[in-house]
Amino acid sequence: MWARLRGGYPLRILLPLRGEWMGRRGLPRNLAPGPPRRRYGKETLQALEMPVLPVTATEIRQYLRGHGIPFQDGHSCLRTPSPFAESSQLKDQTGVTTSFSLFIDKTTGRFLCMTSLAEGSWEDFQASVEGRGDGAKEGLLLSKAPEFEDSEEVRRIWNRAVPLWELPDQEEVQLADTMFGLTKVTDDTLKRFSVRYLRPARSLVFPWFSPGGSGLRGLKLLEAKCQGDGVSYEETTIPRPSAYHNLFGLPLITRRDAEVVLTSRELDSLALNQSTGLPTLTLPRGTTCLPPSLLPYLEQFRRIVFWLGDDLRSWEAAKLFARKLNPKRCFLVRPGDQQPRPLEALNRGFNLSRILRTALPAWHKSIVSFRQLREEVLGELSNVEQVAGLRWSRFPDLNRILKGHRKGELTVFTGPTGSGKTTFISEYALDLCSQGVNTLWGSFEISNVRLARVMLTQFAEGRLEDQLDKYDHWADRFEDLPLYFMTFHGQQSIRTVIDTMQHAVYIYDICHVVIDNLQFMMGHEQLSTDRIAAQDYIVGVFRKFATDNNCHVTLVIHPRKEDDDKELQTASIFGSAKVSGL
Repeated sequence: MWARLRGGYPLRILLPLRGEWMGRRGLPRNLAPGPPRRRYGKETLQALEMPVLPVTATEIRQYLRGHGIPFQDGHSCLRTPSPFAESSQLKDQTGVTTSFSLFIDKTTGRFLCMTSLAEGSWEDFQASVEGRGDGAKEGLLLSKAPEFEDSEEVRRIWNRAVPLWELPDQEEVQLADTMFGLTKVTDDTLKRFSVRYLRPARSLVFPWFSPGGSGLRGLKLLEAKCQGDGVSYEETTIPRPSAYHNLFGLPLITRRDAEVVLTSRELDSLALNQSTGLPTLTLPRGTTCLPPSLLPYLEQFRRIVFWLGDDLRSWEAAKLFARKLNPKRCFLVRPGDQQPRPLEALNRGFNLSRILRTALPAWHKSIVSFRQLREEVLGELSNVEQVAGLRWSRFPDLNRILKGHRKGELTVFTGPTGSGKTTFISEYALDLCSQGVNTLWGSFEISNVRLARVMLTQFAEGRLEDQLDKYDHWADRFEDLPLYFMTFHGQQSIRTVIDTMQHAVYIYDICHVVIDNLQFMMGHEQLSTDRIAAQDYIVGVFRKFATDNNCHVTLVIHPRKEDDDKELQTASIFGSAKVSGL
């Protein structure tokens, strides 16, 4: 029984000038990195590994004052002098002292030193200040360089790539310009952003330089292929997407820049910078995720404009990211036929500066008029299919009943014991995750290992126990899905679960949370001896979370026992008005 309450893999499902964007991990045979690697494990939710209490901005300020550490209050971070930087590192290229070079995230407490590139948790920072731990300062230098094997691979590909304008065959240059839509992008722009072309792979190569341009840390390859009358594009990142944190264009940013435009594609940044002269940065995972580790690099800007794409998904992502960066300084370019992607706008002869001036503020008061909403209403009327939500590829009947999977809603799923609720929900969530929906699984009844085994089998669409030689192939592909698991098992407090979900939304931009199942939280709530009242409270908390965070929550609930020959009714879910009175 289904009920609905109202409330891409990174770098996927993006729309180019022509064709379709897809994600890819493979390289041409002559550039293949060799055997599958597993150096970059799936990121884990740090709050789940141990019972770490969340820290608030007020507690961080109190701690800094208590230890006599001066700080400056920023948009999303606090800035303090860095205990990890040497005195020789505290001056920038112009000789200006940059003593406040350590940034502390107000939401998570994680810190980043912009001079030494030391980073760590709030507990790590406290241990360093208080002199606890063994060599804390040295142990936290996590981001100075990529691993050696990747560094060698990156350097080899980068050295084989050449500037596009230096190709000896002008017909090849013209073909590349046409395939990538670069006919109006100048060689000076490509040179300024250090863009190269890899002839064997027919790919543009975008570099990831360390802050300050001290070294090459990674690459993104963009390959164009002819498909019928259009062009399809495939992306490869080194290192893999979960470790690729490149704000493309960052080396061109100066300390005096107060405004920046954020895009989801490197080609859009080229077009914007050339047309407007404004600083532009490209988010490493497009519209999928804005990693909090990048927030310190955006602290200096007083005005941030999001121009992520020309569809409703880009618009929703822009509003979500603006919440992390302080909405009061953020502005959004609304998608529309006269406001397409920056590269397409340049090729169509539009005035990009004029489009930027129409950007709407992301922040507004609690009460708004229809005048402030009319453009968004028009956008929904113009994109009816997108508003209906993301459609399932494996379940056409769900598309017919529910129309699509939408953010900000809560779905309740129930069925008799042993009817296959978990098996179905795992494939239901996997379908969406494979289309780029960042998913968090909370399995309180079965272990994560067992759940992952079921989902991997569903993903491979075959019995891997009979073909173990293919395990690494499917495991590598499965690992790249934007899928995360809570490590809870058995009874848990609803407050602990909600705190973990909040953490995941902030860190990983989670769009879909699966809770299996509600009964494992009811025993922890001492609110009432009435199970219906306790269930109503818990469902209300999840519904509020879905609305407040614009995140879809799928909630599995066990019904009461019924006779085998009797169908489940709405009253079978404890008769709750909030759950079944729909």
